[in-house]
Amino acid sequence: MLITSISGIRGTIGGHQGEGLNPPDVVRFATGYARWIREQSGADRPKVVIGRDARLSGSIVRNCLVGTLNAMGVDVLDLGLSTTPTVELAVPAEKADGGIILTASHNPKQWNALKLLNRDGEFLSAADGEVVLEYANQEAAYSEIDAIGEVTEMVGWMQRHVQLALELELVDAGSVRERKFKIAVDAVNSTGGIIMPMLLEALGCEVVPVNCEPTGHFAHNPEPLPAHLEELCSAVIEHGCDLGISVDPDVDRLAFVCEDGSWFGEEYTLVAVADYVLSKNPGNAVSNMSSTRALKQITEKHGGTYTASAVGEVNVVDAIKKTNAIIGGEGNGGIIYPASHHGRDAVVGTALFLTHLAHKNCSVSELRSELPNWFMAKDKLELPDVDVDAALRALVLAHEQAEVNTLDGVKFDLPEGWVHLRKSNTEPIIRVYSEAESLAAAEELAKSYKAELTALLNALVI
Repeated sequence: MLITSISGIRGTIGGHQGEGLNPPDVVRFATGYARWIREQSGADRPKVVIGRDARLSGSIVRNCLVGTLNAMGVDVLDLGLSTTPTVELAVPAEKADGGIILTASHNPKQWNALKLLNRDGEFLSAADGEVVLEYANQEAAYSEIDAIGEVTEMVGWMQRHVQLALELELVDAGSVRERKFKIAVDAVNSTGGIIMPMLLEALGCEVVPVNCEPTGHFAHNPEPLPAHLEELCSAVIEHGCDLGISVDPDVDRLAFVCEDGSWFGEEYTLVAVADYVLSKNPGNAVSNMSSTRALKQITEKHGGTYTASAVGEVNVVDAIKKTNAIIGGEGNGGIIYPASHHGRDAVVGTALFLTHLAHKNCSVSELRSELPNWFMAKDKLELPDVDVDAALRALVLAHEQAEVNTLDGVKFDLPEGWVHLRKSNTEPIIRVYSEAESLAAAEELAKSYKAELTALLNALVI
């Protein structure tokens, strides 16, 4: 399977050409990106930073990518095993013209991807991504022998990433060190197993490693969700830890486990960090439309304005810039702290969270209990071959009492919660997300709107 979207080009490894992200496919997309970079930079020898997570196909994809970029006259700064936020930080710091991260993020081990960055170390806009895809489907013109690119291996960038996080104004390393936290870390046997212990040890924490060997043999489903983190929860209890931390393979998503082994809630990673950041530096906040209402409440508590963006990190970043937000991110555990950079970063998120915990001088479960409490339900609806947008418009007309947002699908905000219905970019389905003051209420809210939309869709079937 091969999927192209605003978050990059991802696919499964193996099978026939064109069926996934195999060597010919890597060459094709790398060629398109290299042509775009050359045009954007205007340089004779543009420079691109690359890094990869620890998944098994990483070295194969890396070799195909580097060879192609060099053949297109592009110099490569290779960070080797790295993380998505590390590469994002390195691109502008190294005065590069772009960057590529080789990671399929939370996808299983048979997947890999090319995540494409611009010169600011940020994901490409939808318009720029379309140009890259267009170039990828055209005949390539490779460089003459005297103009081919070179490779420079860069070492120490993960250490630099940690140091940059510790130097942030709102990170109080001294207070964290005084607490002497004991923390279990599940890095799903990827590069988080290198950088997260590095950060925590620099903050004076005792680390209990869980799946921290960067072998690429993922010990469980790599998405940091409760069903996949039983081992981490057990380790927290068994070793008497103050906290459990889970990151995905490329270390841009962050989830916590409380000291009693209970789930902190990935939606609340951003909420907790925002509560701390906005208490010290009041301002605006952003998350996508499918994230918890709690962030809006926390933002308004501190006198700021909350903005909901379309789903997708590039859309969140765009809204952060437009509203001059102090903090933003996504409900999947993604923290975007503009004082550092415009990308989800579990390293920065952890440093801010631990500072917050140290200043509060409380347990993780006590900190969680102080935050607004909402429950989210997630469902989906198979789509018939009809005018789906017409059905959604009819649904909006049927709910005049709701505050409606049509930026990305349709979101109905109600006093008792919200429902977000959004067409998938990759499947013939509508995703139905809802939130309310109890799980049962959230499920009932989703069920009600799903039933209404189903009836409207069926009425359009000839």
